Amino acid sequence: MMRIALIFILFFCGISQHSPAQQVYTDRVFEENILSVRLHPNTGDFAAQMNSPILDLAGGVSLMLSFDDLAYDPDMFSAKIIHCNADWTPSDLKDPEYLNEYNEFNILQYDYSINTRIPYIHYNFVLPRVRKSGNYAIIIYRGRDQNQVVLTRRFMVYQNAINLAARVVTPSQTEVRRQVQQISLNLNYKGRDLFDPRSNLKVVIRQNQRWDNQKVLTRPTMIREDSKMIEYNLIDGSNTFWGGNEFRFVDLRFVRARGINVKAVRMEEDVVYAEGGMDQARPDGVYSQYLDVNGQYAIMNLERQNHELESEYMVMTFNLEAEGIKETPYIIGALTQWGESPDAKMTLNKKTGAFETTLILKQGWYDYQYAYKTNEGWDTLPLEGSFFETENEYEVLVYYRDMGSRYDELIGYFNLNPNKRRL
Repeated sequence: MMRIALIFILFFCGISQHSPAQQVYTDRVFEENILSVRLHPNTGDFAAQMNSPILDLAGGVSLMLSFDDLAYDPDMFSAKIIHCNADWTPSDLKDPEYLNEYNEFNILQYDYSINTRIPYIHYNFVLPRVRKSGNYAIIIYRGRDQNQVVLTRRFMVYQNAINLAARVVTPSQTEVRRQVQQISLNLNYKGRDLFDPRSNLKVVIRQNQRWDNQKVLTRPTMIREDSKMIEYNLIDGSNTFWGGNEFRFVDLRFVRARGINVKAVRMEEDVVYAEGGMDQARPDGVYSQYLDVNGQYAIMNLERQNHELESEYMVMTFNLEAEGIKETPYIIGALTQWGESPDAKMTLNKKTGAFETTLILKQGWYDYQYAYKTNEGWDTLPLEGSFFETENEYEVLVYYRDMGSRYDELIGYFNLNPNKRRL
């Protein structure tokens, strides 16, 4: 009997050791020639390219995916949509449960760049409508071969099943009250029966469309069954964010002139070079209010008519003065996939006495900041400072797993930007 028991133990241990880890979807670009990836509401509005990829399930708006391939000839790209749980692992839903079509879509809309030094092909894909709320990932791959993944992007679809209100309040942590922003929120679920909301609700708050800068609230401070109200007025710091600073920016809308914060532009026969000014760390500076786009970027060309097809790709060098820099700095923002791009890491140029990195960027307006890489994520405080007055965008997402359900619904969404000052 002991031998049989030992065999069973070894068998199940073997299964555990060799079982694959469940995939967690992220926003990634796997090929260096794929640039300017954007996923946003397909409203036709220029500013929409900087908006969060989230839709109302009952609304009539779709999402648009755009990207460039630095190539001479078009390739065949395909797309697949995956329904995910709140933690971005694949849900147990089957394709026909959330899609009306077969789950493989050919990307057929593309155009060649027009008279640009670096040739590229611009692709557009309007995502199909889905039938369930929740988190989704879109996977783009070459030639119907799902092993040749080019990029992945996440998006959300919500259902207005509850009433949700959020606000920035005076921080409860008095020692850092001039540096942080605290979010309190209330939700009313009279329109939706919730089974054991204390255990089955999950609230996510993220700052400036960053999944690496989010807070997850799993326990409310109060539930009022009589009025169907739930409050998240926490005082333990779990709903508090560093305010940060307004983002730095470079204006690359011109190639025949220097935009704001661009020190030099040099046009060669086959490439355009640009160099930014000498940035400095600003941890102890005084807060200065100016317009930014909260770390996003917008493709824009003020010298030609077609932003997407006539804009040049520029080899752009960023410079950060080395004085006071104690670790390796990174440049973060949507332009480096929030630090995930290999070019986000800066190197010290001993001749100039500055840290630098070079990115290939399409003409437009780009926000960015500098940060140190830590085990807890990006630390911008030593390089950028933090102020309560900083204008930030917050998104509140409420997930619910019903009793016996096989997926997490997204039953509420709220966009909080009380101090909105967008470029």
